[in-house]
Amino acid sequence: MENAKTIRLNKYLSEVGYCSRREADKLIAQGRVTINKIVPEMGTKVQPGDIVHVNGEQITPTAEDHVYLAFHKPVGIVCTTAAQEKDNIIDYIKYPKRIFPIGRLDKPSEGLILLTSDGDIVNKILRARNNHEKEYIVTVNKLISPQFIKRMGTGIPILDTITRDCEVEQISKYDFRIILTQGLNRQIRRMCEHLGYDVIRLKRVRIMNVSLDTPVGEWRYLTEKELNILNVDVEDSSPLEDASKLDTPKAKRRTPKTQHSSKKPTRKNLDTKGNPKPRGRRRKDR
Repeated sequence: MENAKTIRLNKYLSEVGYCSRREADKLIAQGRVTINKIVPEMGTKVQPGDIVHVNGEQITPTAEDHVYLAFHKPVGIVCTTAAQEKDNIIDYIKYPKRIFPIGRLDKPSEGLILLTSDGDIVNKILRARNNHEKEYIVTVNKLISPQFIKRMGTGIPILDTITRDCEVEQISKYDFRIILTQGLNRQIRRMCEHLGYDVIRLKRVRIMNVSLDTPVGEWRYLTEKELNILNVDVEDSSPLEDASKLDTPKAKRRTPKTQHSSKKPTRKNLDTKGNPKPRGRRRKDR
């Protein structure tokens, strides 16, 4: 339990609204953060009176209220705070206060993304994302078949795991609606590719209780009602899910295959005590 007068450095940077804890960990690991002009180790705590700098800029707590935005991201905008990315979402919005996106929406996609100055809620939502819905409208390059809809909804092998069952509905010859409770990197695109389809257009229209209702390239503040529901939904989010493996480039997650297998052990697969025999690699026929 942390002392009431101290706080971990990554949490400090999050709570003062500088960035999310995940981004803070990256900055600390890169040696871009100092406490009292000393580069700290990961896990170092900030004491009362400590002076924190990031990239030479002093970071001070603010008494201002946090902001929460719902933004309709256009295609081509990158969900990053990195200034070296010319198409980054922060420069595009030009909000007068430091904000950062909650999660990601890849560059070729458009639709709803939330941004905030509240690092604490970012951390909660990133942890809770595998328990809450995100809804998309997707256009593919060829006629959608009933088999495609069925397969998309019952688990696709990507990134060393099997996607969770999800709700999928065909809405036209080439368009379907899908509701995910996962956040694997480029998940929908990878699922479609596995089934021989290419995504032509992908649009996120809802995150949890917040729906997309602004024109492309515009943002609005979350309503008090939306924010209240959002806070209730993420209040009990579990830290067991490693959010750093989700919605990030080159992410790979290994999930035990037994979680996704519906096959029951047969007698020939059991030893004399009734336990499953260890599985070895199958040799290919020569």
